[in-house]
Amino acid sequence: MNLTKENILKALQNVDDPDLKKDIVTLGMVENLLVDGNDVSFDLVLTTPACPMKDTMVKACETAIVYMVDKKANVRVNATHRVKQNERSDDVLSGVKHVFAVASGKGGVGKSTLSASLALSLSKMGAKVGLLDADIYGPSVPTLFNVHQSPEMREINGKNTMVPLESHGIKLLSIGFMTAQGQAVVWRGPMISSAFKQFINDVDWGELDYLIVDLPPGTGDVQITLAQQAPLTGVVVVTTPQQMATEDARRAIDMFQLDAIAKPIIGVVENMSYFTPDDAPGKQYNLFGKGGGKKLADEMGLPFLGELPFVSSVGESADNGIWDVDSKYMEPYIQVAQQVAQQISVMQHAK
Repeated sequence: MNLTKENILKALQNVDDPDLKKDIVTLGMVENLLVDGNDVSFDLVLTTPACPMKDTMVKACETAIVYMVDKKANVRVNATHRVKQNERSDDVLSGVKHVFAVASGKGGVGKSTLSASLALSLSKMGAKVGLLDADIYGPSVPTLFNVHQSPEMREINGKNTMVPLESHGIKLLSIGFMTAQGQAVVWRGPMISSAFKQFINDVDWGELDYLIVDLPPGTGDVQITLAQQAPLTGVVVVTTPQQMATEDARRAIDMFQLDAIAKPIIGVVENMSYFTPDDAPGKQYNLFGKGGGKKLADEMGLPFLGELPFVSSVGESADNGIWDVDSKYMEPYIQVAQQVAQQISVMQHAK
């Protein structure tokens, strides 16, 4: 076959996106196709920066052109990404393509640490990320990122607007930025809801691929306000393996599936799944039971996004606000972040 754009596109119709189950030409993932003699180049525009099959898809493109069009072809594929905008009915958070929450139903399961690590992982992969600390009574983001100054206020279109702080390339906002360290926030429910509405409506979040909302424990005011006020793509539910935690996680899932709220569950993450001592890398100790998160996901027909180990390095990073995203201890978190981004992409395509 001649090395023409038409023949190249026909060959690329044999390359499928493994998650979306359609070929990359039909999905509009092939852009800027150029042919110059034996040189072929184009952009492969993926739907998420966290695609774990990126290298496989690039290789499949090269193979399809070489073996189906011209064996002398010199193919260069530039894998990039464009996160698609979630559907919405208003202009709330109009610059944010996807808002997703991290919920647990109870405290003490590592929800805030997971929220931070998801933000760090997605940012490392090339996404524009923000993290909103919605736990008014127990804000964690100031400690997690070692950021303690107050956010700047700017007048934008005649309106006083907060500007998020930044750390590790992530935009951050927390009530903890506006109170002294250790100061209690003693507010009733209506004030909590009002503050959270401000975090959504009166903040210059700018252009983001993902805004992660770290929810407080329980099924109360903030969760309801988020579901009603924000264009929520879905919810990641985190639990530890033991039954006490999974039962509370089940309640959180049930709340978001109520008709009055009705927000998709992206999937379930099991945190603190096992502990491996530094001096015995081949051993695993299940400190809090085994398999509870996977069992919960299976029983409720939800994706299981992965297990996260109990690692002292993660605790040290969270306490000090110093994260090494290239370290080995971050690898499981990056894998979970990839699963989250994949599920969001599949959900978006299904719409």
